[in-house]
Amino acid sequence: MIAICNAKILKKGTNVGLSFYAFFSNKNDNPDLLFEVAEWWIKTNKLDHFEKALKIKKMLEALN
Repeated sequence: MIAICNAKILKKGTNVGLSFYAFFSNKNDNPDLLFEVAEWWIKTNKLDHFEKALKIKKMLEALN
């Protein structure tokens, strides 16, 4: 997930936003993981649909 944030930031700059869908292909071959990330994003952290990639990257790094 951090690699995806890094790629978005590199491509579009530090102000780029993303949603939790950015971490999944359109095929949605892992619905359990999708719901886990959605719960972390929406319920746990009360994030908006689109957030700055830099903010999400920092949140993910803090988990480790």
